Amino acid sequence: MTSRRRTLEERIQRIKDEIARLGELRPGSLSQQFNVCGKPGCRCKADPPRKHGPYYQVSFTFRGKSGTQFVRREDVARVKRQLRNHQRLRALVEQWIDLSLESVSLGQKEARR
Repeated sequence: MTSRRRTLEERIQRIKDEIARLGELRPGSLSQQFNVCGKPGCRCKADPPRKHGPYYQVSFTFRGKSGTQFVRREDVARVKRQLRNHQRLRALVEQWIDLSLESVSLGQKEARR
């Protein structure tokens, strides 16, 4: 095994270790919603309007199905962390694949010699 392949394998192992430490994962994006109610004379109908909210929700697609989940205000920090972890996972997997493809290519070249 060449020095370059060893370096690639070490980098792949560091990626695997980081993936194992990520914690909870959640795909999607978090948004804030502001609503207008149906009560006449409510502050949300004033000029300028002061809408109700913010209400938080996560929109996501998983296994080909899209969904939306409401998030309690007290859970927003945790959900943001889960979303960041998921984004980091995807970036790490992309790096892993890039490194793996390079390693495979080098291995094939070594085998031909």
